[in-house]
Amino acid sequence: MRHLPLENLEKALGHQFANRELLQQALTHSSFARESHEPAEDNEQLEFLGDAVLQLLASQELYQRFPSYKEGKLSKLRAHLVNTNHLVHCATELHLGNYLRLGRGEEKTGGRRKTALLADAVEALLAALYLDGGLFVARAFVLSHILEPELDRLSSSEDEVLVADHKSRLQEMLRASGRPEPRYEMVGEEGPDHLKTFTIQVVVLNPDNETEFTSAGSGKSKKAASQLAAQKALELLQGSSNG
Repeated sequence: MRHLPLENLEKALGHQFANRELLQQALTHSSFARESHEPAEDNEQLEFLGDAVLQLLASQELYQRFPSYKEGKLSKLRAHLVNTNHLVHCATELHLGNYLRLGRGEEKTGGRRKTALLADAVEALLAALYLDGGLFVARAFVLSHILEPELDRLSSSEDEVLVADHKSRLQEMLRASGRPEPRYEMVGEEGPDHLKTFTIQVVVLNPDNETEFTSAGSGKSKKAASQLAAQKALELLQGSSNG
């Protein structure tokens, strides 16, 4: 595939790299580096650094924006804001997949659309911006492309995100009623690697450690599927307690 000019990406980022090699490295997957006949550094070390920079900048923004929030609440909100889905959304908005340098095998298996690969590339790109332009440039990127879109969407309803941890709520409800912790089992997996759908079943036990009921949820990740399964279990428990 013919790659788009890097100038287009720089324009979308609002930053012209003094060291263009950093940008090139951020877009180089390990599969390309292995197959290249010329020396080429992959983006794995940049990804490592970018993850740390993202955590720092997200923490700083939330600390300043929500001074009354406790540590646990801030941690949950940060985890929501920097999760893979939001990184992939950022990559999609920037058409980042079209700039990636991939090996032949990765290219054939749809690497430009793989969520994990795109999320890693966003973190590597953030590290490149940080190394080339400093924390100010990195912060501008994180705010405009990752944090602000979701914070704007949440607006004053950010508490909805924080209470959406259905697994924790289910565990607390079961503990309060004298039941054992729930058990999660993967009962289904279908679709190609970049578009998999997982089905997770949660088993709720009674105080005698016997199965009371099960509920299942499906999602694009195991985490999402287990959260949906827990949500359904909560609804069943609340329905039985109200009945």
